[in-house]
Amino acid sequence: MHPRRPDGFDGLGYRGGGRDEHGFGGAFPARSFSSASDLGHWVTTPPDIPGSRNLHWGEKSPPYGVPAPSTPEGPAEEPLPGGSGGSVPVQSSEQLSRFAGFGIGLASLFTENVLAHPCIVLRRQCQVNYHARHYHITPFTVINIMYSFNKTQGPRALWKGMGSTFIVQGVTLGAEGLISEFTPLPREVSHKWNPKQIGEHLLLKSLTYMVAMPFYSASLIETVQSEIIRDNTGILECVKEGIGRVIGMGVPHSKRLLPLFSLIFPTVLHGVLHYIISSIIQKFVLLILKRKTYNSHLAESTSPVQSMLDAYFPELIANFAASLCSDVILYPLETVLHRLHIQGTRTIIDNTDLGYEVLPINTQYEGMRDCINTIKQEEGTLGFYKGFGAVIIQYTLHATVLQITKMIYSTLLQNSV
Repeated sequence: MHPRRPDGFDGLGYRGGGRDEHGFGGAFPARSFSSASDLGHWVTTPPDIPGSRNLHWGEKSPPYGVPAPSTPEGPAEEPLPGGSGGSVPVQSSEQLSRFAGFGIGLASLFTENVLAHPCIVLRRQCQVNYHARHYHITPFTVINIMYSFNKTQGPRALWKGMGSTFIVQGVTLGAEGLISEFTPLPREVSHKWNPKQIGEHLLLKSLTYMVAMPFYSASLIETVQSEIIRDNTGILECVKEGIGRVIGMGVPHSKRLLPLFSLIFPTVLHGVLHYIISSIIQKFVLLILKRKTYNSHLAESTSPVQSMLDAYFPELIANFAASLCSDVILYPLETVLHRLHIQGTRTIIDNTDLGYEVLPINTQYEGMRDCINTIKQEEGTLGFYKGFGAVIIQYTLHATVLQITKMIYSTLLQNSV
């Protein structure tokens, strides 16, 4: 069955540039063409495929049927600097650029999903702790409580549930791919979008969040459950508990447990709003960065090293800004969502005021509206921002890693050029 989506498009808009777009079926080069004459400048096959001509943007393919000029016999000539003959320094520079680009993306993913996990753990524990007197809105108190948890329970207290977060991401990607393949709902939206296409795309996202919802709930429990009373569960325990939550078996709960259908609206609302905000911010930041890069190229003030940096870092910066803005804007809604998911699951969390001891979760919210009103009355407006200091630490760490990676990459390129 052929996928019903255009190649080279992602999210709510067209992702321009000459990078590779990874879709459900593989990697496709994404570039738009304004006229038929532009097709003569297109890249043929990727450089790593044997027999390819290794053409790049701006190099014309030879017309069909015209033989390539043969190399005359005699002494070999030295390749011209920057020519298409392919000198060893140019090839090594291209290989370094390719591998360095992969390393930059890998470092960003590693920081976002691994190094930042302790911040996610503490952030969620603070959000569901309605007993807490200290809200940990600043990063200074968050660092102190992290040190206390690590001292009393060991490093595992800050890394619990990391495997389940990857499982939730895998379930989300798999469900979105399967639904888009067997339904007419588009997984990507072209730059010539219309309201119907946007609606169908957001419907696909909503169905995906509904499928992943029980597994997200199980992953949330694993990340906030205290390590003191926690059993040594396997990595697939999240899948087992998610399925058990759907069929209503195998998971201990109380009468205060909210049914899954009452969690659909807040879960889908948070997921769709997060996707829309992050997509808009990403496109806006990319537009600004590309326009700035274009103006610098026109002024002929860009060095070769900076040109190579511009090929990778604008999108990483755009993703960073999009994730930061969406997390900050939707933080109060996320607090409400986590409290609804955790209610009635008999979860024991750490005391975020002292750094030791444990506390039970005994909330009795009747739904999303009751949760919002109760938090506002009993904990105040700042009650929606409990643990916000962990978000500041998380994105500060991410920005630091990006900057260090950029410095290393720039140094390697300067030594190779």
